[in-house]
Amino acid sequence: MPDDPDRDGVLAGGFGPTHQDPLTVAAMTSALADRTASTEPVAGAAAEVFPPEVRESRRPMDPTRVAALIIGDRPWTITHTTVTGSTNADLAAAAGLPNSSVLTTEEQLTGRGRSGRDWFCPAGAGLMFSVLLREPAIPADRRGWTGAVLGLAIVRAMGRVSGVTARLKWPNDVLIDGQKCAGILGEVADGELIVGAGINVSLGLAELPRQDATSLWLAGGRLDRAALLAGILDEFAVLLGRWVRASGDIDASGLRSEYRSACSTIGAEVLLLLPGGSQSTVRAVDVAADGSLVVVDRAGVRRSYAAGEVVHVRPTP
Repeated sequence: MPDDPDRDGVLAGGFGPTHQDPLTVAAMTSALADRTASTEPVAGAAAEVFPPEVRESRRPMDPTRVAALIIGDRPWTITHTTVTGSTNADLAAAAGLPNSSVLTTEEQLTGRGRSGRDWFCPAGAGLMFSVLLREPAIPADRRGWTGAVLGLAIVRAMGRVSGVTARLKWPNDVLIDGQKCAGILGEVADGELIVGAGINVSLGLAELPRQDATSLWLAGGRLDRAALLAGILDEFAVLLGRWVRASGDIDASGLRSEYRSACSTIGAEVLLLLPGGSQSTVRAVDVAADGSLVVVDRAGVRRSYAAGEVVHVRPTP
């Protein structure tokens, strides 16, 4: 379940509880299969307008190809459907799924971004997926970094697989040349971590949700969605392994240092929008160990904010 394309997010660990009736693994698999069987791949006018590489990219993904492209040894269980309501919600509602379950879809009908905002992407034009994790070695008070760690994995995979240089925006948006290409949403359901991402892969200019958004296609990147998902899962597995071995310590694992290096918010002048409606222009100087954004205001006062929205006013020099 990808992030909201129209607004930027609140907290690296902005997990909200979900309340869903549990489904059995068999019931979820059957329901997804029924949807896939009864829904034709969406082509529409875009199939006649876009070039061959875009049309090829928008063909439904084959989960067996994704699995074959994974080179790591983490046992991902990948399920694919043509259309669903929300991949995050589906994983949250399912009971008894194995650890490292992945659900990906071509289209979401009730996708949600942070703060419950709606999210939409043309069918086949994005890479939309969610991951279910059970990591008891990571204490509950340290799990707020899960979305940021996935963001790091996406940035690394975009460079290696798609051939584009991406950066992170606090807390866990992915930017290419300062324009938003992906977003991430994490949630907690009965102690399980569910983190979803939405990546703009082949969207054209007319399909972008806002003027400061972009896609891999517009950025000149490679458009193989299956290869990109496999690359993200491989990178995510490596980063998760380091985090687990450090017992969830974001500093001992080296992950906070990597996030800070990849985060374009640090060093930038930003407009900070706070709950309650107040706002101020500040310079972002760090991301603390708890995931909060550390800023310095124009009076030189240093503060940390765990919730809020940031708009980049001036980029990092």
